[in-house]
Amino acid sequence: MKRKAILPLLAALLCTAQTAPPPSPQDPYGPLFQAVQAERIFPDGKTFVDATPRDTPDAILEAYRREEPRGKEALCAFVLRHFDVPGEAPPSEKSLIGHIAALWPQLTRPALQPRAGSSALALPAPYVVPGGRFREIYYWDSYFTMLGLKADGHDALIGSMLTNFESLINRYGHIPNGTRTYYLSRSQPPFLSQMIDLADDGDAETAARHLAALRAEYRFWMAGAETLGKVGAVRRVVRMPDGSLLNRYWDDRADPRDESWAEDVATARESNRPSAEVYRHLRAGAESGWDFSSRWLTDPKRLATIHTTDIIPVDLNSLMWAMERNIARRCRVAGDQPCVTTFESAAQQRARAMQRYLWLPREARFADWDHVRRQPTPVLSAATLFPLFTGLASKAQADAVAGTIEARLVAPGGLRTTEMDSGQQWDRPNGWAPLQWIAIDGLARYQKTDLARRIAAGWIGTVNAAFLSTGKMLEKYDVEQRQPGGGGEYPLQDGFGWTNGVTRAILQLYPDLDPATGRQASPSAKHGVAQ
Repeated sequence: MKRKAILPLLAALLCTAQTAPPPSPQDPYGPLFQAVQAERIFPDGKTFVDATPRDTPDAILEAYRREEPRGKEALCAFVLRHFDVPGEAPPSEKSLIGHIAALWPQLTRPALQPRAGSSALALPAPYVVPGGRFREIYYWDSYFTMLGLKADGHDALIGSMLTNFESLINRYGHIPNGTRTYYLSRSQPPFLSQMIDLADDGDAETAARHLAALRAEYRFWMAGAETLGKVGAVRRVVRMPDGSLLNRYWDDRADPRDESWAEDVATARESNRPSAEVYRHLRAGAESGWDFSSRWLTDPKRLATIHTTDIIPVDLNSLMWAMERNIARRCRVAGDQPCVTTFESAAQQRARAMQRYLWLPREARFADWDHVRRQPTPVLSAATLFPLFTGLASKAQADAVAGTIEARLVAPGGLRTTEMDSGQQWDRPNGWAPLQWIAIDGLARYQKTDLARRIAAGWIGTVNAAFLSTGKMLEKYDVEQRQPGGGGEYPLQDGFGWTNGVTRAILQLYPDLDPATGRQASPSAKHGVAQ
């Protein structure tokens, strides 16, 4: 380098050296810094001082003084909520909250523009994946993941995930099962309405965008309804015997699933029906999210007897009713009275049909209904709680359902999925995070607080026991033996988005729960949660 070129550089460096140096971490973070380093939250003291704050030092210190986290586990959880820690943050062996906080960065992915030939779908904003073999966004998983993101203050990430879902709707007319090309022919349980309510509309433009996304989502689920006569079914819509419309799960393709091709071919070979018919039912079972369950089988021991598209599911129709009500409410705010009238009428019609066909007063449960055989199905499942979760059930119905599930589905470690031990993963003895939340939230809505807390305590105890023995958050659990779950087409996965989200939300809802016992924690343990 020539002398003339060096001189300006030296001058710049000299000027920089003469400015006041920025503070070292112990200066702005004072008491927090001292507590973190004194407790040796991280084995290497350099870890914390290299962390990147997610907010201003003043805001973080204010939160620290307000929350007063005491003990190693509580401090770890606080730091992981407010800082991006370099490398893989070491979760405490005893702290579920700290472990979950450490997992969010690991499960977060940046905006994606896939290479040509990839099965991945482009996404314009960051997002959270479930983990393990599930390397992409999944539709209904994301709502339960968002519950935990909300509890841990990641509102911006919730917003960016909604941006991705709206982008998918704009491009494809619906939210696919997952963000892969091979998932585009189907969706999953429609939780977009609940996701949008979890976020903040912010301004009129955002509210209008949310409403437009909901109305497009609704059109997808009701597509073809206008072509139905007095009887029959088309895609995801079924004309009931009284002329009303309800929904079913479906898939627009009738060939083996790309991701489970060999398994589907083998299942079809075991059936005496046309292979395309079996494939459609298998794909519709995947759209349900319950892949697979005795809910969809005529013979609970044989997957080849699957008949998903024959069934009117109580969970799907509860979510559709909630979507209709949400659209009507948002249209009222927007001043669109014709829309209000249309969707209020649709919700009223659906509620009447569900009361007529899906409520079984003698059995004290909401049931799925077989529209081919024109009768309710015999399977009691955790889906019976969806009308409580959405608020569709009456007080008397909620009382009856609470008694039924307490007697038949509540296990020591949480809520069973069904009563049938079929070998399928969405059956006994497995419990799943989303169904625990549906039960807890739904029961609490109807003041069944003791039962809601009992399920919550059992679930947290199960998750904590598995965490202490494996160091992992798992996709599903055996709630009878309080151990990792089993069954299904693939090995048990860890990560795990919706388990993290629901567990974190439960611990926020019941901050006095001791995960080790499921009972009220001692006063000294409340800050750490999981002693």
